Amino acid sequence: MLLPCEVAVKSLLPPVRAALARQLMTKHGLKQMEAAKLLGVSQPAVSLYNKKMRGKALDLEKDKEIKRLIEELANSLAKEGLSHKDFTLKFCEICRVTRAKGLLCNMHKALDPTFDIEKCELCMSTELKCLTQNP
Repeated sequence: MLLPCEVAVKSLLPPVRAALARQLMTKHGLKQMEAAKLLGVSQPAVSLYNKKMRGKALDLEKDKEIKRLIEELANSLAKEGLSHKDFTLKFCEICRVTRAKGLLCNMHKALDPTFDIEKCELCMSTELKCLTQNP
């Protein structure tokens, strides 16, 4: 039985990082090494994101809200720099919105065939708390 956060780590984290890397390089003119440093990944990882050889499990560009959140995070990283805490909170917000929209349900089913999409309302409920919400 996989937890929603496990599905997000496997299926959402790489596409968000890929989208962030592309934003940092195209809109902010950063080199792969600079983007990698800001994202806490290696330069070869950014190269693979850029070539769409990694982080392609979800197309996050299709959803306007998620795209906007990624753009805001990239802007904050490039212009202000962010503390680890602020980066985490913004990243968790992207995850929360993605889960709430049901965009990880099919990935969850693919990773865990016993998962019943029709009976699960966990990601879309207010009961599932994350770092972006107050306890």
